[in-house]
Amino acid sequence: MSALTKPAIQPEHHIPLLRQGRWFAGLPAEVSQRLLAHAVVRSVPAGQRLFSRGDANDGLYAVLEGSVRIGGISAGGKEAVLSMMEPPLWFGEIALFDAGPRTHDADARVATALLHVPLGPLRAQLAAHPGDWHHLGALAVEKMRAVLSGLEELTVLPAPQRMARRLWEMALGHGMLTEQGARSALAVNQEQLGAMLALTRQTVNEVLRDLEARGIVARHYGRIEVLDHERLRSAGDLPG
Repeated sequence: MSALTKPAIQPEHHIPLLRQGRWFAGLPAEVSQRLLAHAVVRSVPAGQRLFSRGDANDGLYAVLEGSVRIGGISAGGKEAVLSMMEPPLWFGEIALFDAGPRTHDADARVATALLHVPLGPLRAQLAAHPGDWHHLGALAVEKMRAVLSGLEELTVLPAPQRMARRLWEMALGHGMLTEQGARSALAVNQEQLGAMLALTRQTVNEVLRDLEARGIVARHYGRIEVLDHERLRSAGDLPG
């Protein structure tokens, strides 16, 4: 990959953004300082791949700007979209636990800036401070909860409720954002939303059209805007 890389000379510049995420906001100060001590900022052009399924692990990432699509492509060319990682979400932790390869593809959907904690310094940190594994485990468990919840919704919920829930979950970074960090602009198109929810594009279009008519969302090229978070929550029959 030919992404531009430069040292994060002043990592504190990124802390206010990173603290919008529940995981980073909950880290003890000394742990977050260790993570940022060897971090670098990487700029990835739109459409460029960060890593592929089967690649060797190269460390941990956080999204500072833009969007990263996590998923894969079948032999028949069908896209499987697991999630869209947007600021200030972290990813890449799975391979740390089993020293295995990357489990999925990661592609920059738009021009993207990433905070990268390289594998070498990260391993040295974990060897020197074994308690830091607990915090990385918490990051992995947050995502596991979101995946299990999504699998259940696929089997039991009708399409409109399922989509409202997925849009709400994306607004909250699949549970990884604080309420104050909830976003309105979701970097996902209708085709990708359909791939996430196992719905046809026609069904996605019909449900979005209804939500738009009710003033809950607005459709734009390549993104969906949440206009009313509370009514979106209600459309997904989620607790307040």
